[in-house]
Amino acid sequence: MNKRTAEPKLMRILTHTCGQIICFLLVVLNGYAQTIAGSHAVLDIRAGDNNPRNSEGDFITLNDGRIMFVYSRYTGSSASDFAPADLAARFSSDGGQTWTATDKIVVKNEGKSNVMSVSLLRLSAKKIALFYIRKNGTDDCIPMMRVSANEGETWGEARPCIADTKGYFVVNNSRVRQLRSGRILIPVSLHKTPETKWNNRGTLRCYYSDDSGLTWKSGNAVPNPDSVITQEPGITELRDGGILMHIRANGGFQYYSYSKDRGITWSPVSPSAIASPISPASISRIPSTGDLLLVWNNNGAKGEGYFKGKRTPLTIAVSKDEGVTWQHLKNIEDNPEGTFCYTAIHFVKDHVLLGYGMGAGLEQSRVIRLGLDEIYK
Repeated sequence: MNKRTAEPKLMRILTHTCGQIICFLLVVLNGYAQTIAGSHAVLDIRAGDNNPRNSEGDFITLNDGRIMFVYSRYTGSSASDFAPADLAARFSSDGGQTWTATDKIVVKNEGKSNVMSVSLLRLSAKKIALFYIRKNGTDDCIPMMRVSANEGETWGEARPCIADTKGYFVVNNSRVRQLRSGRILIPVSLHKTPETKWNNRGTLRCYYSDDSGLTWKSGNAVPNPDSVITQEPGITELRDGGILMHIRANGGFQYYSYSKDRGITWSPVSPSAIASPISPASISRIPSTGDLLLVWNNNGAKGEGYFKGKRTPLTIAVSKDEGVTWQHLKNIEDNPEGTFCYTAIHFVKDHVLLGYGMGAGLEQSRVIRLGLDEIYK
């Protein structure tokens, strides 16, 4: 990927519906981004003996000021998504500048395949929730929840967040969110049940809890056409109380859906202005400015074929209008032969930590640290 500094191009789309003209002004993001100079990597967790892969995770700031990063640590000889893996943690005591060199095992593998895809959430001043998927096979992959009352030193019993049905529910890392109302939402993509065949087009919805994760209910399925492969949803609460769902899809763009009732019902999916291969994006609100930060693979891949397009470069952008348009595009990884994806975003004062998997088999986990001033340049 060449380093380019041209501004994103504008595209005006006019749509005629029932005699009315609806005008959309979209900023189409398709590869025009400068690259942030220099190395900002503060932690690289590489594969080793009996440890073929270290992949995506999530962050949380502890009450003593330390930052905990929990990720999937694979064991054995295989780096497959179905290979054995534990959940392990590293810690930083200086705002993410340096990290511990050894792993602390948080959850030993309790699935027939593995445990992976971590989300961390502070429920209160004294409790932290750990979410992950317990994978037993293609018929049984369920999000689980544990709670710690001592800042992650120990964890309570694992409880399933989906107890009314079995199936292969994909929940990405760093996806679980708590709304301002206190409701917790888990965005899921269901690809198979014991009664159905595997379908790459996932059925998307949110499971929600209004009692800090003690009980869970299912929201409605997100309407989407059979022609679009939808997977790996993420969610962001908007300023007006609505919820934006951003969706990995095969149409050459990230797709959007919106909820006005805190995640129960959703609008039909539609393409956003974010050009993308079939790869997940991450969005989080910058606390100090209120803007949204986007991290995704900005290569605008299109065309026939599943998984067409490489997961590179890894790019950041900022939205000042709740995800409608994006600016301040910058590549943080631009190796044209690289693979970078499944990003966790964590803000620490005037910096942000980004943790993501990298390598052809996502065998390495990397954390970088950026100043917000670099993002807004």
